[in-house]
Amino acid sequence: MEIVYLLGRILLGGYFIYNGYNHFAGLPALTGYAKSKGVPMAKEAVIVTGLMMIFGGATILTGLSMDIGLIVLAVFLVITSIMMHAFWKIPENMALKMSEQINFTKNIALVGALLIILAM
Repeated sequence: MEIVYLLGRILLGGYFIYNGYNHFAGLPALTGYAKSKGVPMAKEAVIVTGLMMIFGGATILTGLSMDIGLIVLAVFLVITSIMMHAFWKIPENMALKMSEQINFTKNIALVGALLIILAM
């Protein structure tokens, strides 16, 4: 079971590191997206959330200070889900609403996984 646990940490930690890196690689596009959602100081928010994901992913990957990283990621995901993926606010565009709902529910499922790991 240790190998399964290690593989899970590599996959989950890598997921967050990869997406954190993408915040920097796609900074202009993600800043525009954040602005469109009404995020104040959008560029700074994208940078901070990118750092949060890289930090959290690195703690999962290495196992060092993992409790702190898990909490950082859970807080990030809850706030991001509510601010960026508020599918219930989209009145008519069904494709956009569905896309945001998928992202929202994915993030909430990840929060659940992070909380399970934290409880272990």
